Amino acid sequence: MITVMNRIAESLGKFIRKFLHTVLSYLHFVWQLFKNIPGAFSNLHTTVEQMQHVGITSIPVVVAASLATGAIMAWQLAYQFADIIPLMFVGMAVGKSVMVELCPILTAMVLAGRIGASMCSELGTMAVTEQLDAYKVLGLSPYKFLLAPRLIATIIMLPTLTIISIFIGIVGGYEVAHLYKDVSFAVFFYGVRMFYQNWDLVVGLIKATLYGYFIASYACFFGFTTHSGAEGVGKSTKATVVAGMTSILIGGFVLSKLLLL
Repeated sequence: MITVMNRIAESLGKFIRKFLHTVLSYLHFVWQLFKNIPGAFSNLHTTVEQMQHVGITSIPVVVAASLATGAIMAWQLAYQFADIIPLMFVGMAVGKSVMVELCPILTAMVLAGRIGASMCSELGTMAVTEQLDAYKVLGLSPYKFLLAPRLIATIIMLPTLTIISIFIGIVGGYEVAHLYKDVSFAVFFYGVRMFYQNWDLVVGLIKATLYGYFIASYACFFGFTTHSGAEGVGKSTKATVVAGMTSILIGGFVLSKLLLL
């Protein structure tokens, strides 16, 4: 029994030490990354390429996911409350929920799995094949030419995709409410407009910006610090997705508590 407890304590101690070391390394990495952001604006070509990779190529999957989310939300509300509340409240609930919570977090989850993993595996492959070392030998900063453009692109494009997602989510909600519960355009969007507040959209975009930072910074950190060949690339990619999604969920809750008091 004592031996088992000792092993558990030893494993827990190793985990805590490794976790604290990773956190401190990440904070140092982020400090170096932010110091190089001004220099990245002289490398706009790479930033624009990353914006296209992060944003344009993600539009189809974001549209599909947002359409389904708005449709499901509207169907559940209309099905559960059609005989209890006026149907305009379906539009209100869909508009509020997709704007403040669902679309920002859904878009971020899609990009965490799609872009975060792709970005980390690309940088991780460069790390294990010593391409990052080649940048340093040539006197070029990987932070300036590789990492900062990815961070800037993700922080810009995630709020942009979120706006598209909100629009598609509301449209999807209306289509389902109209087709299956005969909610008219005027009634549905009266509910959306009646309860709309500019602050709701601001909160959604603030969340999207923070989520973009999480996704890009984790992908760059774990990719940049990859070692041990192909196995290391796989572990770094998994760590990027897990850390990104966990931070998105926790960050969304914290921001909701702070911004929606």
